[in-house]
Amino acid sequence: MADGTMTATFLAVIGGASLLAVTARRLRPSGRLPSLEGWALADRSLGPVWTWFLLGGTIFTAYTFTAVPGLAYGNGAAAFFAVPYTVIVSPLAFVLLSRLWTVARAHGYITVADFVRGRYGSPPLALVVALTGILATMPYLALQLLGIRAVLTAGGVYPRGAAGDLVMVALFAGLAVATYRHGLRAPTVISALKAVAVFVSLTAVTWLVLERLGGPGAVFDGAARRLGGDALALTPAQQPAYATLALGSALALMMYPHVLTAGFAADGPRTLRKVSVALPAWTGLLALFGVLGFAALAAGVRAPEGGAEAAVPMLVDRLMPGPLAGLVFGAITVGALVPAAVMSIAAATSFVRNVYVEYVHPTATPKRQVRIAKAVSLIAKAGAVAFVFGLRDQDAINLQLLGGVWILQIFPAVAVGLFTGRLHPRALLAGWGVGMAAGTYLVVREGFSSIVGFGSGPLEIYAGLAALLLNLIVAVTGTAVLERLGVPRGADLTDLPSRLTVRRRPETGANQQ
Repeated sequence: MADGTMTATFLAVIGGASLLAVTARRLRPSGRLPSLEGWALADRSLGPVWTWFLLGGTIFTAYTFTAVPGLAYGNGAAAFFAVPYTVIVSPLAFVLLSRLWTVARAHGYITVADFVRGRYGSPPLALVVALTGILATMPYLALQLLGIRAVLTAGGVYPRGAAGDLVMVALFAGLAVATYRHGLRAPTVISALKAVAVFVSLTAVTWLVLERLGGPGAVFDGAARRLGGDALALTPAQQPAYATLALGSALALMMYPHVLTAGFAADGPRTLRKVSVALPAWTGLLALFGVLGFAALAAGVRAPEGGAEAAVPMLVDRLMPGPLAGLVFGAITVGALVPAAVMSIAAATSFVRNVYVEYVHPTATPKRQVRIAKAVSLIAKAGAVAFVFGLRDQDAINLQLLGGVWILQIFPAVAVGLFTGRLHPRALLAGWGVGMAAGTYLVVREGFSSIVGFGSGPLEIYAGLAALLLNLIVAVTGTAVLERLGVPRGADLTDLPSRLTVRRRPETGANQQ
């Protein structure tokens, strides 16, 4: 059971998040009429500091902060694929988010499917992009709840039975109300508390753990003894899987609706470029969480079978004083609320813009669109809660693995489409279908493992990247065939070049002489 000081600190952090959510309406209040842009994107008004809080808090979820050390606890060095993966995200965000923001702002696009609709003039392609995003987001949203439950259970803050379920419902109910009223502004202000709490608590915990266990050398030696063999270093056979998983995960992350929604809320491309440069600070935080997974091994923590993500919370509960443990548990819990809120907003906005308005009610007023989006965001959160209570934890994890593979299949339509419009929308649809089918088959065939083997070796690589390669081959080949047959394509409304060009800087006067 948790002691009183830990529980008090935990409740103080949660209470602080609730108070901040109430003040969200004060974040750059707007006198404009209600609009989906205002509710879902905070009127595209967030400066560099707020965007760094929001984007970092959205990308680095609570489940990531428990799953990475859990993977280190159970599998060793392979867990640290998350470090290069999140490093790769920074240059991708620098290039893709800033360019996508510019196009979206010029044409009033709110979702990435809006961009696809304008770029290719293809409602069916925009629909599959929107539905893929929603499909991939829902299990990711459920995983935030699993992260909260794992942390609270390990710390003794989560009561057994119905009482524990009520705790979970109460946490999400407060989030739902704040998001319903204030839209993206609610998770934005909470993300500031998340950043402060996580950075402060993790720095303190890492320092204390290393001191009590005898320093970094003792931690790694103890972890090596528990894992056995050379588990703290990658073998040559593991390296292709490690590299492709890092690259594929980075490409997939940039396609998730919640990440793009956080990017669209910035006040300009310059802000996004500044934030992209500063994102690796969050990566350093993630690396420290991974080291704590090794520290849990060295300290002799015995996580429940199939529940390695509880290793670090159990370590914190065992070694840390009550107030610091409560701060850590509160920080991770708040860490789940930020991405969960943004995910529900992103899913609701995609549904309203690209399903409801496109196919059900084309003349819906901005006020009605906001009302429908608010209702759908509540349904998304309720669905996530029901999912967690109704299915096994492993089911949510399996669907999240599939979600990463699925969302990667919109990369050609979105990311490639930012630089060239040569790919035919029908070919992109065919490539998407092949990639979805192939990726799903590969993951299910391997017993819901995202790493799949090829050949007699075998060569092991990330299933999502293999499916994306097939997707691109079909899209490029199909485009060539359709162009040869003279099949027309939709009108491009984005003002982007039809093919990738390199703009040369004008010559200076000195060079002209």
